[in-house]
Amino acid sequence: MKSFIRQSFLGLTLTAGLVMTAAPAMAASYQLKEDDTFWKLAQARQIPLEAVLKANPGVNPANLQAGQSVQLPDTYRIKEGDTFWNLSKKLGVPLDALVKANAHLDPLNLYEGLVLTLPAKGSAPVTSKVKAAAASSGSQVVTASGQALSYKKAIPVTATAYSASAEENGKWGPVDYNGNPLKLGTIAVDPSVIPMGSKVYITGYTSNGLPAGGMIAYANDQGSAIKGSRIDIFMPGSREKVSEFGLQNVTVYVLD
Repeated sequence: MKSFIRQSFLGLTLTAGLVMTAAPAMAASYQLKEDDTFWKLAQARQIPLEAVLKANPGVNPANLQAGQSVQLPDTYRIKEGDTFWNLSKKLGVPLDALVKANAHLDPLNLYEGLVLTLPAKGSAPVTSKVKAAAASSGSQVVTASGQALSYKKAIPVTATAYSASAEENGKWGPVDYNGNPLKLGTIAVDPSVIPMGSKVYITGYTSNGLPAGGMIAYANDQGSAIKGSRIDIFMPGSREKVSEFGLQNVTVYVLD
């Protein structure tokens, strides 16, 4: 159970995505030059070869001619702070279609300079089980493994990490607020922000001691220093190793 205080700053990184069925890509006309191939064009534009092939269903990729007109998917280069959700609003394309058009990318790991393939603005998503679940909850987050989870709210917080060491847990020992042994997936929270017992999904951290890309956790602990938009993540390992986590800005999705 946590009992010591660290200074922190609040940051914001929200990322949400849905997994849907396919939508055609927005495309622009391009006149082939000598020695052009679909593979070369895809590499030059940093887009999947499959997207170029789908944009040209009637064209034989083995028989391209200089001067021939083909369609190349429109693209967008990610800027700092971009997410699929805010891009769908800014570019006027369906969120589900944008995610599907970039199925080769992890929606929780978008970074500046990454190139997205843009779906057609008129793309109409086909109903799926995932879409039906999203409609009932209003919001979903896609995990690092590709699972779509419905959530009640997304909270930007500052995270620290703690170990099972006696120095960090005091007289209570390495147990959570309910007296259960600390384990990976336990987090300490301010109950006024994240209710005790909540199941959450955490993204945005960088640590070799935690699952890559994001993790499911449970708000089963509290601490005198954990107030407001703060969480403390239990991490197995020595106090020295765990302290390398430092202060990190993460997003906590409180799941349905």
